[in-house]
Amino acid sequence: MSIDQFSYGLLTPVLAYAMSSVGSLLGLLLASRARLIGGRESRFWLAGAALAIGGTGIWTMHFIAMIGFAVEGAEIHYDVPLTAASALLAVAVVGAGLFLVFRRGEQGSRPIAGGEQGSRPIVRGEQGSRVAGDRQGSHLIAGGVLTGLGVAGMHYLGMTGMRLDGHISYDPVTVVLSVAIAIAAATAALWFSLRVRGALRTGGAALVMGAAVSGMHYTGMYAMAVEVHSGGTTVGGTEPIDFLVPLVVGVSVVTVGLLLAVLLSPSEREVRAEREFQDRMLGRERGAPETDLFGTPRG
Repeated sequence: MSIDQFSYGLLTPVLAYAMSSVGSLLGLLLASRARLIGGRESRFWLAGAALAIGGTGIWTMHFIAMIGFAVEGAEIHYDVPLTAASALLAVAVVGAGLFLVFRRGEQGSRPIAGGEQGSRPIVRGEQGSRVAGDRQGSHLIAGGVLTGLGVAGMHYLGMTGMRLDGHISYDPVTVVLSVAIAIAAATAALWFSLRVRGALRTGGAALVMGAAVSGMHYTGMYAMAVEVHSGGTTVGGTEPIDFLVPLVVGVSVVTVGLLLAVLLSPSEREVRAEREFQDRMLGRERGAPETDLFGTPRG
């Protein structure tokens, strides 16, 4: 039976890729705030990053692409609880991966949150740094595998929620390939969230993440085969177009809210200036010589 992934032409794949890139960009910006601020406050930024990447960057991309999916001779509906569960799963697994890799990072570097520790990494020597790097790498791989398997699970859970009068089967080899792509994409996303700085690099990383998420989705869809039944039985569920209005409203509210949080938060320069001021105040209390704005001791 004929399967059409692009029943609306290039509209759905281009829009899906754009939403994936926007969600990834916003998530990376929020993750950079978590990396900069550190401490307990970073948890809120990481939760926002998980919502942006998992909700907008992954699940919304998936559903927009599914609006363009059609099977000749079959009417397609979706089970609402399973569709909603797939969205929650995407956010949850991205959040789990982010918290896993950031927890490892915080053990090696303790940012100021008004305490005495300071914002500089603890010097452990060459051997200690190597051990910390190895542990962070293992956490990155573990987080990538966990998140990638969860993203693949989100995709196939969403496909389980598809309702049509026919039998759906999957090619095992292509399914494994789609899972491998999901793991690679998730690992890259977590690495980007830890390392990428600067507007240009962050934007480029978001475009790469959008391409990887889209590639995983369409690889998984390529694994599908549908055998339509001839009985013409009415299927339950909701038509995909009925999700469009709540999807647009929900994504718009979440995206604008998270974007405002980024725009209204202190910049990296402001945070670093405040930390340097706190360091100077702390040094003065401990009897260190007073310094000018350039760090030169006075007197």
